[in-house]
Amino acid sequence: MFELFTNEQRTQMVENFRVNATKHKAGEPKSDFKPVVRLFIPAGRVTWLLTEYDPEFGILFGLCDKGFGFPEVGNVALEELQAVTDASGINADATFQATKTLSEYAANARRDGCITV
Repeated sequence: MFELFTNEQRTQMVENFRVNATKHKAGEPKSDFKPVVRLFIPAGRVTWLLTEYDPEFGILFGLCDKGFGFPEVGNVALEELQAVTDASGINADATFQATKTLSEYAANARRDGCITV
């Protein structure tokens, strides 16, 4: 089975999730993290920029661009990504280094109709 991200990336996304879960419980604004992982399907414009991972429920959070011109911020199940990986061949961008926060990428993606990195 293809691993979508490294142990280091997984650890960082879990930590980001825990930080924001704690802030949510305290009624504080959530942190706007830089994406940790970029996944994409080479045959199209499908891209995910992920910032958080809830290991208990297998849910990731980030910016998703399914290639239809309407990128959105939200949750995606790890199981769903694994199914897409098996069917379509998701690639992990090993060279990706975020230069902006997720909200900055999202604003640009909404303006441009797609994620650009």
